[in-house]
Amino acid sequence: MAQTTQATTTTTTTTTTTPPLPAYFPTTSTSPLHPPTALYAKLKTLSEENGGLIKTAEILVPPRSGRAWKVPAGALFRLSTPAGPQVGTCKSKSKSKSKSKSQSQSQSQSQSQSQSQSQSILFSISSFVVQDGGDLNVFNADNPRERFWAARTRQLQSSHVSEGDRLWSNLPYMRPLCGVVEDGCEVRSVGREARRDARGGVTPCGGRCHDLLGTRCDPYVSHMLTGASYDFHCHSNLVRALLPHGLSESDVHDVLNVFQVTGLDSQGRYFMEASPATPDSTLTFFAEQPLLCALSTCPGGDLSAWGWHQAQDAATAAAGDKPDMKATCRPIKVEVFELSDAAKGDVLQGWREPAVSGYAGMHGMAVPGGED
Repeated sequence: MAQTTQATTTTTTTTTTTPPLPAYFPTTSTSPLHPPTALYAKLKTLSEENGGLIKTAEILVPPRSGRAWKVPAGALFRLSTPAGPQVGTCKSKSKSKSKSKSQSQSQSQSQSQSQSQSQSILFSISSFVVQDGGDLNVFNADNPRERFWAARTRQLQSSHVSEGDRLWSNLPYMRPLCGVVEDGCEVRSVGREARRDARGGVTPCGGRCHDLLGTRCDPYVSHMLTGASYDFHCHSNLVRALLPHGLSESDVHDVLNVFQVTGLDSQGRYFMEASPATPDSTLTFFAEQPLLCALSTCPGGDLSAWGWHQAQDAATAAAGDKPDMKATCRPIKVEVFELSDAAKGDVLQGWREPAVSGYAGMHGMAVPGGED
């Protein structure tokens, strides 16, 4: 009788504690993922006081509302909160010649900025009391089909933006719309920083500021969860703000939640914390394309009293059994500054708008010239 021998193969699994590298990481010295740090450093030195900037516009965005404005290419725009925390959602559209939120776990600690024809402009958004956040959208002002792509920006940069990060546009354009020149809103400024790394401060719950994880609040999910119809969610505020510019509800897209602290818990679930903005907090961007921007002052206010129970909060405020979310809502101010001619010649010398993606867009197809 023949004897059969069966071989046994043992597979050894090696475990490692070394974390994986970021999926999108600059691999060469010329990678477009490297921020233009030398340019940004020069831009940070400009001010009205030293003659580098000239204010050309100022907009006050009232609580629970939205406004839109334009910014030329080669510009700075600054969001600031001179009165303290208010979160907001802002969108921006660039002019080109070519083609949510869960219960806050922390209480906000509040404490109640010669004209030139140059196209270089700075715009700032600021609030007058302890602020909550704003929801920001960004478009190419000449071609609104090019707009801010939150998901790709999250991959290329991080879940939360900080100095040096850029907001990237959608396909097929795939280029920076604007970049963060200076981040002056820190969780440590209100005593909530548990640790710090290369990307800034982190709260005890793991939250970071300037959120790309979530999106704008909207009346559709609110109605689904509460049955209430409320017309001043960030989505609706942005719809109204963009209508005068020939855009519609379908043009409103995912946002950057400025001055908003968020994160993921141990089970990967989205959470929000109260805004850390103070009267001195700012967030300054460089406009790499001509932009159309829209900002909503979130009806969640500074998120210290946020909850779905207040989708229509007049009754709950009167009842007195829950925090008054409306009382935490404040205006945000938008300021636009133009670079002086001297500053433009010095700081922007050699700078040019980024080109659209070089991919031809054929996707493996050949278009016939006609019938053979």
